[in-house]
Amino acid sequence: MNPAFAWAASLLLTAGVLFYIFYFQEDVHAAPEKTRLAYLLERKEVVYDNLRDLNFEYKAGKFPDADYQAMKASLELEAANVLAEIDRLESQARRTK
Repeated sequence: MNPAFAWAASLLLTAGVLFYIFYFQEDVHAAPEKTRLAYLLERKEVVYDNLRDLNFEYKAGKFPDADYQAMKASLELEAANVLAEIDRLESQARRTK
């Protein structure tokens, strides 16, 4: 193979890859901005799912009692904090209406 041809082919390939990676499309749309309340509601569901999974795995014998109690307490504390903030934000929203 001709070295000049190989060099030109690799240069074209590199240029094509760089164009593909860095080409900015005009029709890119950002996701709608998420409110704090929406984030907290999603977080609440995740924490509840984690508590459900933890309980299932504990009953299946995957965790010793001490580890289960510590993780459960941590998740319950997080759930309580999330619920308190949700309540605070919802009451603020009701007062401003």
